[in-house]
Amino acid sequence: MTSATAGRSAIDGVLLLNKPRGLSSQQAVSRTKWLLQARKAGHTGTLDPMADGLLPLGFGEATKFTQFLLDADKLYLATLRLGIITTTGDAEGETVVESAVAVTLSQIESVLKQFQGQQEQIPPMYAAIKVGGKPLYAYARSGQTIDRKPRIIIINEIQLIDFKDNYLIIRVSCSKGTYIRVLAEDIGKALGCGAHLTALTREGAGPLALTSALDIKELEAMDLQSRRGKLLPVDTFAAGLPRLDLEAEQARQMLMGQEVQLCGSELFGLFRLYAATEGFVGVGEVSGGRLLARRLLARAVMAVSRQKNLSNTEVKE
Repeated sequence: MTSATAGRSAIDGVLLLNKPRGLSSQQAVSRTKWLLQARKAGHTGTLDPMADGLLPLGFGEATKFTQFLLDADKLYLATLRLGIITTTGDAEGETVVESAVAVTLSQIESVLKQFQGQQEQIPPMYAAIKVGGKPLYAYARSGQTIDRKPRIIIINEIQLIDFKDNYLIIRVSCSKGTYIRVLAEDIGKALGCGAHLTALTREGAGPLALTSALDIKELEAMDLQSRRGKLLPVDTFAAGLPRLDLEAEQARQMLMGQEVQLCGSELFGLFRLYAATEGFVGVGEVSGGRLLARRLLARAVMAVSRQKNLSNTEVKE
């Protein structure tokens, strides 16, 4: 055990954090990890330092299931400043173009509708995506522009919340991988006046909502036991998947690494898996009447392994 982890515990669970502006996602993870004295922690999708809002954190075994929330749809509240284009697409960049704004609410509503649905989006240069082992923002900071492949994204819905003094506030429900900065720039281009993002709040990720999140100051005011008492169950990140309850023998087979036959089943896709004695044991995938493990809890696997070893010992005796 290193000095960095000395005194920390192997706690398991999920914490919904309201990340403040000015803090990177990794800084938020590190501070919260220290507050909970946890050995292992991770987040489920980066929020830029200028953004605030919901940042779900996984601790211990919950980190195995972050991917299922990374893949989920997100909900954002975004503020756009019309009439100004910046180098980064947000308020942290330098102004490169400034234009007069002469748009009406009806024009804005019409343009917003155009961005709903499936579409291609080119990631911005100021992004953490790596090309040749180097993040795009590193190239951008050195004055280089790299070709980026467009991504397929889906904008489920855009709501017009407010428009006043050239500031446009919208609520966006979108698929993973959507860059709201790019969306802001594209909306400004479609309106003919340009735009950049000035504020961004993540309000939701899959079934999880900002209204249930805690901020760091709230955590700092608690004692360690109270902080850990705010942890949600390990299966929280997989809450968007349908539930599948296994019989005792099915659970034993799966936890031993075996394929499980689901006779007569028409189920298909990913499922949260539960056993009568262990509760949540992991995530599996069903196809053609067969269940295969995708992510399993180590404690559940170890429990079955111990039981198997105990049975073998009893047979020998």
